[in-house]
Amino acid sequence: MTLDGKVALVTGGSRGIGAAVALRLAADGADVALTYRQNAALAAEVVDAVKALGRRALAVAADSADPAAVRAAVAGTVAAFGRLDILVNSAGVAALGPLEELTDPQIDQVLDVNVRGVLVACQAALAHLAPGGRIVTIGSCLAERSPSPGAVLYSASKSALSGLTRALAREAGGRGITVNLVNPGPTDTDMNPADGPDADAQRALTALGRYGDPAEVADTVAHLVGDGGRYITGAGIAVDGGVVA
Repeated sequence: MTLDGKVALVTGGSRGIGAAVALRLAADGADVALTYRQNAALAAEVVDAVKALGRRALAVAADSADPAAVRAAVAGTVAAFGRLDILVNSAGVAALGPLEELTDPQIDQVLDVNVRGVLVACQAALAHLAPGGRIVTIGSCLAERSPSPGAVLYSASKSALSGLTRALAREAGGRGITVNLVNPGPTDTDMNPADGPDADAQRALTALGRYGDPAEVADTVAHLVGDGGRYITGAGIAVDGGVVA
């Protein structure tokens, strides 16, 4: 249990990749707080699963588009568990379609959650992370390759995370804190199910010819926040089945 005694906060941890990360970190020994936007019942299921692994758990209602809510989630985690060692930014939203058809509210929502929400969470977490602290953000393979029209806004928001990660790795490195980015490819979640209408086209983009499982993304996050990731920082790691190969 390489994370025994550590405390992790996973934004967007009530479903999909975020939930898989929360459960993996708990299995590795961490106590876990997670944020959710609407579905309290789903968040409670993840909390119960973490507790079943013998770890403490906390669900915090927090919309990542709201900076005050993000800061309160970090503060609430520290208040509940007494410390913060790991931040995983997994909350994200998408608005797909031709650029000229996107509305201002759609643009604001995607940038507020996918970029500002991550920036604010990192800012708040840095006040509590000690040497050995870890920050990992979940990006997207669409930051590196956009194979079809309709992803301009989403790709732009995820591309911003590359610069944020590299710059923050430099800023936090002197304090012994690592900062990394994980870019998944097609992953079987409720937002992008492997039996969805566009699944065959997405599957064909991968070198392995299949969707990923959220647990496979969580495996890489677990490595980065564990002992094996102590000399990895400023990196963008593709967990995409070869989409950008």
